[in-house]
Amino acid sequence: MPGLDTNGNPVSATSSAALSTTAAETASIPRFRTGLGVWVRDLIISLAISAFIIIFLYQPVKVEGTSMMPSLEDQERIFVNKFVYRLEPIERGDIVVFRYPRDPSKSYIKRVIGMAGDSIRIEAGQVYVNGEPLEEDYVPTNYADARSYPEIVVPPHSYFVLGDHRSMSNDSRDFGPVNQSFIYGKAVFGYWPMDKLGRVR
Repeated sequence: MPGLDTNGNPVSATSSAALSTTAAETASIPRFRTGLGVWVRDLIISLAISAFIIIFLYQPVKVEGTSMMPSLEDQERIFVNKFVYRLEPIERGDIVVFRYPRDPSKSYIKRVIGMAGDSIRIEAGQVYVNGEPLEEDYVPTNYADARSYPEIVVPPHSYFVLGDHRSMSNDSRDFGPVNQSFIYGKAVFGYWPMDKLGRVR
């Protein structure tokens, strides 16, 4: 049945259908633009959250060198938590990232062995903490060495750190205890290669 245009004149069914189709196409344009705007907004928010996490909480880093093998391998990718030590203390056994005391432009990654006030000595590769031998299942026999280190007491606000690959590590045996102010993160999660995916121990 023919309809009427805005002036009261009859129009054919074909013309009416054409008008309806055009109106539908016109209405879809704002919806498309709205959908695109929502997608862009969500993308920006996601990027902002990711940037916040990376800058303030977690930092992806690449391990360079073999001093922490077998726990961490050369070129392994891990996440470092830069916020955790604002909430909890550094503990013995933590794998920490710190600025190298002799050249703060470089970063090192080692395991905490001694805390402030601890007495540390090494005899033929065996570490003693406060007179007791330290059990270190993270140091396989073929990664140990026979170096000794004279007894010291770790200074206040400092930590004695060693690499797990004892025969290949430049650590507190060479540059002494590390002041807490140099430590800026804890290794928490490995993400590459995939066979090392998981919590860093």
